[in-house]
Amino acid sequence: MTTPALRALLARAVDYAGLFPPARLGMDDAVRAYADYRGGPDAWMLGRFVVPASRLEEFETAGAELLPASASSSWALSALVGADVELDARSIEQFNDRHRDARNGAVHVDTVELKASTPDAIRAADEFVGGFDAFIEVPVAEDPAALIVAIADVGAKAKLRAGGLTPDAIPGARHVVRFIRRCVEHDVAFKATAGLHHPLRAEYALTYEAGAPRGVLYGFMNMLLTAALMRHGLDDAAALDLLEERDPAAIRVDGDTVRWREHALAADQLREARHEIVAFGSCSFREPVDELRALGLL
Repeated sequence: MTTPALRALLARAVDYAGLFPPARLGMDDAVRAYADYRGGPDAWMLGRFVVPASRLEEFETAGAELLPASASSSWALSALVGADVELDARSIEQFNDRHRDARNGAVHVDTVELKASTPDAIRAADEFVGGFDAFIEVPVAEDPAALIVAIADVGAKAKLRAGGLTPDAIPGARHVVRFIRRCVEHDVAFKATAGLHHPLRAEYALTYEAGAPRGVLYGFMNMLLTAALMRHGLDDAAALDLLEERDPAAIRVDGDTVRWREHALAADQLREARHEIVAFGSCSFREPVDELRALGLL
C-alpha cells in the first residue's frame, strides 16, 4: 500500500528518459513504454517524457496512434535544448502550435532543459526560453554560487547531473551537497538526472552491457530526502551522511512520515520540499518502481 508520505515524496517524480543511455531505446519503443506506464498502477510516480527538441517531429510520428485526443489527459514533455537555443526554442513553439488542437494529439512541451556554464550564458538563454519552465544544468566541480544566483535572477530552475557512463562522470558527494545548499540559499528549485535508477546509494554497473564499468551511484531516495531535509534545516555534515547512506533500514516510511535516522518529515513538509527538488530523470521507470517494491517501501 502506498502511504501518503511516499506519495508526497515521489508523486510525478520520475521524468522518463528512455531515449538516453544506458537504456538508449528507439523512439517507437520509448513512446510506447511511456504510454504503457501512464496506464499502469504506478502512473502516479511518472513525470514528463524527456526528448531532444531536435527529435520532436520524430516523436510526433511515433506517438501518432498513442497520444490522447483529450486535453484533460494531455502528455507533458520536457525538451532538451542544444547549442542553438534560438532554433530549438522555435521548434518547440511550432510543435506546441501544432498540438493546440487536441485532435492532433494532446501533448505539449511545458519544460525545457539546457546547459550553461556562465552567468552570461544563462541570461542569454533566457531570452529564448523564458516562457517555459526552464531547468539549467550547471557544472558543480567548482562552487556554482554565481550560476545559481543567475538562475534565480531569470526565474529558472537548476539541474544537477548526478552520474554518467563512467565513474569519473559521477560528482563527488561534497560537490552535490554544496550544489543543493546553494539552491536552498537562493530558493532555486532543481532536478537531478543520470545514474538515479536505484533507491539507495551503492555500487552498480553503469550500463546494461556485460562487463560494464561499475561505480558508486546516488540513490534517488538519498537525493530527494537530502534536498527535503536541507530545506528544513539539515546541516551540510548530516546532509553528506544522508547522501551517502547505504543502509536500507536507515530510511523508513511510516504512514504520514518519512524518517532517516532521528530525522523525520511529515507528508505536508515533503510536498513543500518537492518545490526544492522537482523531479529526477531516469532512463528506466520500472527499475525505480520495482526496487522500491523490493525494499518494502512501495
